[in-house]
Amino acid sequence: MALGIRGHDLSATSPHQLASEIAQRGLGCLQLALPRSFNIGTSVGELTPGLAHKVGKAFQANDVQIAVLGCYINIIHPDIDIRSAELERFKEYIRFCRDFGCGVVGTETGNVNEEIAYTTDNFNEQAFQAVVESVKLLVAEAEKYGVIVGIEPGVNHPIYSPQTMHRLLEEVGSSNLQVIFDPTNLITIDNHEDQQQIFQQALDLWGENIIVLHAKDYAINDGKVAQVPLGTGLMEYTTIMRYLNDHKPGINIIMDEIDHKDIPEAKAFMQQFMTANFLDAD
Repeated sequence: MALGIRGHDLSATSPHQLASEIAQRGLGCLQLALPRSFNIGTSVGELTPGLAHKVGKAFQANDVQIAVLGCYINIIHPDIDIRSAELERFKEYIRFCRDFGCGVVGTETGNVNEEIAYTTDNFNEQAFQAVVESVKLLVAEAEKYGVIVGIEPGVNHPIYSPQTMHRLLEEVGSSNLQVIFDPTNLITIDNHEDQQQIFQQALDLWGENIIVLHAKDYAINDGKVAQVPLGTGLMEYTTIMRYLNDHKPGINIIMDEIDHKDIPEAKAFMQQFMTANFLDAD
């Protein structure tokens, strides 16, 4: 297994600087969202093989893998013109993904509203079918280039549960569609006490489709789910990490939305699940 972070959770002005800092922290991978890390334009028509190669080469020189090329867009944006433009941008990431030395382009499943926020309006059949339509377009492009579309389910989106993620996989029906699993994204104030049941459902339904794990943590503050530093909250990783150790050796784990000062403690917390003592325990 390799631990990493999102590129934009560190401050860097160039690919070489970011790659070097990640390596110096003893991390081996990252999720890279280009415009959030660097002053690089990513509108349709701006990416080129040369630019992608230059960025990718900086990370390869530091033995840091670009685990996911992040292109987090609203794939069901209510404005059809904006939606189409965003989908075309995602397709361009797919076309040049391999030039970055990467094989996965990742996103969530958007929102029926322009703003990405929790709403039960996401949880209807119309929203689900809109996601299916957009994902099928992206996966068709990915199949041409041997790239994986990584979908991250979460409660702020139409793909909000283990069951809806399973249904999306079934309806799209392509091995070029896989899952970026962020377990805390499935947690609400109403279901957090059942987290182990929810995570087990996810592993049972689509564990074999997990290609990247996002790791973060949460607490309940003032009756709301609030993010806290990884390893200090209520997230229970034992079941998930046992599954990944058994079935997904070598998987990339991205410590998500992390403050740079919390990296050493978070890294130590996650590494405990990779030790012989953990692996040998009943």
